[in-house]
Amino acid sequence: MRKQESSFQTEIELARAIWGPMSEARETALKHLFDKYSLSVSSGDLLCLDNRWYVTHSGLLRLSRRKGCAGIQVNPVRSFCDPALKRWTFKATVYRSRNCRGFVGFGDADSSNVSFLVQGAEMRVAETRAVNRALRKAYGIGICSVEEIGSPAEPSPQARDSKKLPPQPANAKGTARTVRDRFCQVIRQHQLDPSLVKSYATDFCGVKTLREATREQVENFVQHLADWADKDRNALLCQLNSYLGQKEEGAA
Repeated sequence: MRKQESSFQTEIELARAIWGPMSEARETALKHLFDKYSLSVSSGDLLCLDNRWYVTHSGLLRLSRRKGCAGIQVNPVRSFCDPALKRWTFKATVYRSRNCRGFVGFGDADSSNVSFLVQGAEMRVAETRAVNRALRKAYGIGICSVEEIGSPAEPSPQARDSKKLPPQPANAKGTARTVRDRFCQVIRQHQLDPSLVKSYATDFCGVKTLREATREQVENFVQHLADWADKDRNALLCQLNSYLGQKEEGAA
């Protein structure tokens, strides 16, 4: 019992480090998800977006393995699919055991309800959404999965302009300092976890440590990070959350 309480305290501390102070209601909801389903922030099973908990696709798959899921069947619903319009609908059936009749979930996707970052992959998004919904039904998960969230409204041109980073100076002497300043500015502006951003940066640049990256690689990453944060912060948070395990290993 003490071990479980200690593990949950670690979850709470990690959640606070990523998303800031948490209300009692949010902590209570996290405890319920942790105790009943073993869904974990540190494993990347959960995300907190707009003060709400969302389960991830990887978290649902891990849960199904722990519960001994017998299989998942996925098929397109052809009458609701139109490849020319990039519109797809899938039906997923989750079998909790060999004798289970199956729990059914449907998922749809088209260019109007997916992030701009995955446009062109609507078929895969629809399949993932169908699987997520069927898994949530099968195991009684009442919170929505992050992959089921539609694309948020695009920021207004004025808002995008106001978030533009200042141009770099022409002289090479100030370039390194400017890139570092821009890097920190993006992290502060969008309230990103510095450790997770650093892990993502090393992966993006293809190096073991950020010091090994060239100036050009870092500049490209900073611009990529700024653009992604402006256009779809939720999707960026999903990407950063995938590095949570690395962060914990580094702290151990």
